[in-house]
Amino acid sequence: MSLTGNWSYPTSIKFGAGRIKELPGACAQAGIKNPLLVTDKGLAGLPITTETLDIMEAAGLGRGLFSEVDPNPNELNLAAGVAAYNAGDHDGVIAFGGGSGLDLGKMVAFMAGQTRPVWDFEDIGDWWTRANADVIAPIIAVPTTAGTGSEVGRASVITNSVTHVKKIIFHPKVLPEVVICDPELTVGMPKFITAGTGLDAFAHCVEAFSSPHYHPMSQGIALEGMRLVKEYLPRAYADGTDIEARAQMMSAAYMGATAFQKGLGAIHAMSHPIGAVFNTHHGTTNAVCMPTVLAFNAPVISERFETVSAYLGIKGGFDGFRSFVQDLNDSLGIPRRLAELGVTADSIPNLAKEAVIDPSCGGNPIELTEENLTSLFNTAL
Repeated sequence: MSLTGNWSYPTSIKFGAGRIKELPGACAQAGIKNPLLVTDKGLAGLPITTETLDIMEAAGLGRGLFSEVDPNPNELNLAAGVAAYNAGDHDGVIAFGGGSGLDLGKMVAFMAGQTRPVWDFEDIGDWWTRANADVIAPIIAVPTTAGTGSEVGRASVITNSVTHVKKIIFHPKVLPEVVICDPELTVGMPKFITAGTGLDAFAHCVEAFSSPHYHPMSQGIALEGMRLVKEYLPRAYADGTDIEARAQMMSAAYMGATAFQKGLGAIHAMSHPIGAVFNTHHGTTNAVCMPTVLAFNAPVISERFETVSAYLGIKGGFDGFRSFVQDLNDSLGIPRRLAELGVTADSIPNLAKEAVIDPSCGGNPIELTEENLTSLFNTAL
């Protein structure tokens, strides 16, 4: 089977090895003539970025680049990116990289023409309607990792540098107009990034499947996404040049992000404040939290995960699935405890306070209170 395709769900996706060469056509499709490529500091000097800039320049699109993006991007990075966008008279953004580059790139396109502060567009109620939709610049997304799924998301996570709280900024037009998923761009990912991002995709699928909300399409996508991670993440981790495994993991990544329209839960509610305070890798933090959250949600999700275990070929039903998750974490070098990520016992009260107001809480099958979140943090510590 050829792992190449053009899809229109949830947006226009050009999928397949080598398709980064089609970036000029994607810009034309989105109506972009002078793009700003936004990526993170670590990627800026790597060959995949240089070669992408070469493709842009050869097509007459310039070499506009902004890379002052932290691992957990904040409003200071955003302000600098918007300034670079406006100074270069750009007319669109190529969001390039993992979650940080994709999230900040989307926000640069979103905020470049707005007059209100970014926090006014947090994913609360209808706050997104405060934005002037007519000045949101077109976005092309090019993921270079396989996990976050931000390339098919309508929101970005931005950390407040003063309060160290992560906020989800949402608008429907933040969904990129074109996505180029080229698995060759992920070949150079280090093992720990391959593991962390892959388990981020898995967590998205697990939480979407656990969510009590009605969305049968997301339920089906989440189930198949879990299968792809189970089958192909160990292969991608063992051999980073395995293009089939890299391609299947890119599929699992955007499937997870598509599925979690159904909702996320305690894994992400815990991970967001931990990442904001301790600057941990998001996917790795999700992976550490996952076994504890599965145990917490067991009374209401164990029956539905019998289906998952059967589909994935895991014996033992829900208990077998939980054991599989811990074994997968261990095989990929994931720490077992939050303390190994630097989380401290004295930070837990504040972490729980932030977690309980995280919009991610809304998809958890058991209501999350400050008390039970405190217990979850302590259990995972």
